Amino acid sequence: MAETITYAVEGMTCDHCTRAVSGEISTVAGVTGVVVDLDTKLVTVTGEGLDDERLRAAIEEAGYEAS
Repeated sequence: MAETITYAVEGMTCDHCTRAVSGEISTVAGVTGVVVDLDTKLVTVTGEGLDDERLRAAIEEAGYEAS
């Protein structure tokens, strides 16, 4: 079953930020889609069997903190 998780990620300001976050999250198992909204600072992840801990680690690997 598909699921969606949304994170607030402060500090994202440009297309580079979008690519960095999307790129790291896309490598996590089960992820089928990532939408980064710079205006609201929200990252929405869709997929199956999503692992919150791994997703947060991917966001941190990109240089940001998820809440």
